[in-house]
Amino acid sequence: MINLIFQELCNSFQNYSFVCQDTCIDCPVIWVDRSILLQVIRFLKRYPRLYNMLFDLHGVDERLRLYKNNLPQSDFSVFYHLISIENNIDIIIKVPLLLNDLNIPTLTKVFLNANWYERETWEMFGIVFTGHPNLNRIIMPKTWVGHPLRKDYSARATEFKPFYLNSKKEDLEMSALSFNPFEWGLKKNNKHSDFMFLNLGPNHPSAHGAFRIVLQLDGEEIVDCIPDIGYHHRGAEKMAERQSWHSYIPYTDRIEYLGGCVNEMPYILAIEKLAHISVPDRVKVIRVMLSELFRINSHLLYISTFIQDVGAMTPVFLAFTDRQKIYDIIEAITGARMHPAWFRIGGVAHDLPNGWNKLLLEFLQWMPKRLKYYIQVALKNSILISRSKGVACYNKEEALSWGVTGAGLRATGINFDVRKKRPYSGYENFDFSIPLGDGISDCYSRVLLKIEEIEQSLIILNQCLHYMPSGPFKSDHPLTTPPYKDKTLKNIETLITHFLQVSWGPIMPVNESFQMIEATKGINSYYLISDGGTMSYRTRIRTPSFPHLQQIPSVIRGSLISDLIVYLGSIDFVMSDVDR
Repeated sequence: MINLIFQELCNSFQNYSFVCQDTCIDCPVIWVDRSILLQVIRFLKRYPRLYNMLFDLHGVDERLRLYKNNLPQSDFSVFYHLISIENNIDIIIKVPLLLNDLNIPTLTKVFLNANWYERETWEMFGIVFTGHPNLNRIIMPKTWVGHPLRKDYSARATEFKPFYLNSKKEDLEMSALSFNPFEWGLKKNNKHSDFMFLNLGPNHPSAHGAFRIVLQLDGEEIVDCIPDIGYHHRGAEKMAERQSWHSYIPYTDRIEYLGGCVNEMPYILAIEKLAHISVPDRVKVIRVMLSELFRINSHLLYISTFIQDVGAMTPVFLAFTDRQKIYDIIEAITGARMHPAWFRIGGVAHDLPNGWNKLLLEFLQWMPKRLKYYIQVALKNSILISRSKGVACYNKEEALSWGVTGAGLRATGINFDVRKKRPYSGYENFDFSIPLGDGISDCYSRVLLKIEEIEQSLIILNQCLHYMPSGPFKSDHPLTTPPYKDKTLKNIETLITHFLQVSWGPIMPVNESFQMIEATKGINSYYLISDGGTMSYRTRIRTPSFPHLQQIPSVIRGSLISDLIVYLGSIDFVMSDVDR
């Protein structure tokens, strides 16, 4: 496949040269010249290749990279990750850029969701996307100086001068938060009426986190809106450049703080690809079990808070009772609850404790009956149905254009779940189904799919319970989890390996790796670049909630404010997943 796509590009653009990069990524990685970027992207988007989703877009500061043999000369690069959903294939296009010429054509007229990705890449690296409709800061405050993901920008607060906030600076920061509708092309009136501008958030119970939407209203009708993110930004990608491969694991739990071990999975699997580590079957099943427990846990919170946004309280009390039972299992296995940081490179932190199967069995006997309560008490309620059915609709083409994944995509009828289409951690050995919608994704269909997904997760957990393999809980590899204690006390080389890994961290082979997984809210992925050190050279985290919020204006225009509240609840997002 790699040779076929590469040959197609060479034949179609004979006057230009392409470089196919050798990586650990399971798809072609091809460097192209900036001058033909738009033509190449449009070529790939056309039938029969049909790369119809821009999955990710971001940059890399290449200046300090030691190992760039046989790659085009570059100080920076921009990469475009495209997916052909129908053909279930990917391609990554890279464009080299020099420091004195950091500009590249915008893709906003080819892929709608390129807008936010290009804005983030611009503010993080200073790469200008010519032709972009509104190239301004999206994650960082307007007053921010510098480009945080450049290599000459410090990664630690201790490397900066002490921060101070006097009244003058506070006034400056507050004034920067004011919204000027003209900057966004929003008019204050039309021929018939004056518009009102309303701030929803960033402190509002229906905003589901520190998230602001500025609404342009004609009475109760939403004429337009501007989502405003960045209030929750913690610099997770920058932190990956200062932490060892092992010590970064706890940060992954907090990218989407409801997913727990689910978010550790793509990071761990991407590293294992780099190091060519294969794990025992027991490890695979344990990881699947923890992931599905967290999936149910997250879905329960989503369903209950969605129903609460519509006006019903009962499901919230039911959900927190059920989630407590899940946390009891997770705590018994990992010793923690929300953020276990329990997966390890090559395995898990320790083996399953005695009695884990009894706790899981009790939950599997409890939960199916409870799901019937959710359906009966709330989802069949005529008020909830009238408030959510037919509200905030979008079809297949719109979902693909905005990079929607997860239940929102499957509600349109597109059968794409990474666990089935690109199995990882042994999911190919499990028997389960993927719930699908009937062609139009609306608020009601999205919440129904989550209920069905919980049922399928229970089926997977039942198989984990009855078919848990025996064997070790980590692989016997020098770059994996620390050696067994009895070996370190007898073997000096093992003791040295243990000491170096704990103090400095393992050294990963030079290469690039990528892994996507079906997370609780859509597809989550990690793109890692190793330059032969104890820390990542570049870590790119693609989260599902980021494109989902970008889609809001296109879906909600012409609706009422009350519809927006229902729509926000149906998206299933958390702001840590958006801002990172």
